[in-house]
Amino acid sequence: MRFMLMHKLDDSNPELWSPTPDFIARMGAFMEEAVKSGVLLSGEGLRPSSVDAGRITVTGGKSTVTDGPYAETKELIAGFALMQVRDKAEAMEWGRRFADLFAETGVDVEVDVRRVTEWEDLAPAS
Repeated sequence: MRFMLMHKLDDSNPELWSPTPDFIARMGAFMEEAVKSGVLLSGEGLRPSSVDAGRITVTGGKSTVTDGPYAETKELIAGFALMQVRDKAEAMEWGRRFADLFAETGVDVEVDVRRVTEWEDLAPAS
């Protein structure tokens, strides 16, 4: 099963988007462990919405394009990790450990753990 871990940060707090060398080292060790264990498929951090960001919204069939930053949005997805794990319990354990990296530095964070929809999930029942 594939799960995506996504963490959100306050887009209006620039300090959160400039991690300390200690945090970078801790995150690097976590990612290295996930790679060595064979569960990490991909993982990246994202820039704040003030840096090369755009949003496309479709409402009532009409598209609207907005450049960042997004004043109306406080929390944004700040990064993700795509993992191949046995089940939700294993995904949640990795997510908890990921969230702990932020907690250890006093940063409030919310980590969403979501199962990825596979093609097989979309196949009509026979």
